[in-house]
Amino acid sequence: MSGPDVHHDASHGYQVAVSRVVQFDQLSMRERDAWHLLRAANPMLASPYFHPGFAAAVHASGRDVWVAVGEDRSGAVAALLPYHVVGSMIRPAGWPGADFQAPILAPGTRFAPLALLSGRARAFGFDHLVEVCPDFEPWIESRRPSPFVDVSGGLEGYLARASRTGRENMGQARRRSGKAEREHGTLRFVLDSGDSALLDRVVQLKRNQYAATGARDYFAKPDRATLLHRLLRTRDSSFGGLLSTVHAGPNLIAAHFGLRAGSVLHWWFPVYDPAFAHLAPGWILLRELVQAAPGLGITRIELGRGDDEYKRRAKTGETLVAQGLVARSSIRRAMRRARLRAIAGAKSSPLVPGLRDMARRARAQAR
Repeated sequence: MSGPDVHHDASHGYQVAVSRVVQFDQLSMRERDAWHLLRAANPMLASPYFHPGFAAAVHASGRDVWVAVGEDRSGAVAALLPYHVVGSMIRPAGWPGADFQAPILAPGTRFAPLALLSGRARAFGFDHLVEVCPDFEPWIESRRPSPFVDVSGGLEGYLARASRTGRENMGQARRRSGKAEREHGTLRFVLDSGDSALLDRVVQLKRNQYAATGARDYFAKPDRATLLHRLLRTRDSSFGGLLSTVHAGPNLIAAHFGLRAGSVLHWWFPVYDPAFAHLAPGWILLRELVQAAPGLGITRIELGRGDDEYKRRAKTGETLVAQGLVARSSIRRAMRRARLRAIAGAKSSPLVPGLRDMARRARAQAR
């Protein structure tokens, strides 16, 4: 590939073109070091999904991760973007399980997304884009909120800044913890479990939940469970998987597997045993996590995009993540917009119950 096409605009920062594309495990030490430095320089990249450890685990679990590397005029690494090639489509590394997506670059750096489209790649689809780069603006189709919980100061700090419904649910969780103990035995919370058998149980409970709700089964592909186990075994002090569990007596009533990097924990796969649904065990688990967070240096729990009721109640704030498609073909973009409008209409229609299933299938094709 030819050298980088770079120019500098004082008002908009460096425009960095892709200088090379390489598989993740072929990155040089210089490029890996730059990844850490660029991420550390940009507060918007604090999510665990932007840590190179996430891309490394995805690649090692059996899904090829490619990295587009951009250099500035001096030859320094100025941008990196990890991704998969799925047919003629580029997807962010870890998709569809990556709840935050963006190029890794310092504030003020410009990165032209069309530069990613070469060879068989005809489009770059994103659905959880953190807007660290203004060059993606022309390709954004919609934005949705991604709630978070500020847990600075633990439970006391959270309660001081939570909404009324958030405080009420935490109070109910405390009372239901007592009820769980009376009915089933001592309540036991484990913040950081390394038990792989428990993780298998979490995956099975999640699959049961998908089946019961008609949602797409994320774990239908075996490499996804492999990824979680690899992350569970990652014990880097700056990054890794975090499995937290709540037992009442001998019973696992709720658990969560998430990603942790520095002071941020991403809420990824929460589950509970439906047999204990009357205890609202998910809230019991969340309360325990909020209370224990300072012990791990965690100040923020990202709940991920979605309009789930518990997220609305628990959140202390939210950020926006964008959905869209980078493509040179105006026809392809127009067809996608038409499909998305049809999906939105089907979801909001009260007339035909089957439209929701149709919308789900159409959304799967649009991804």
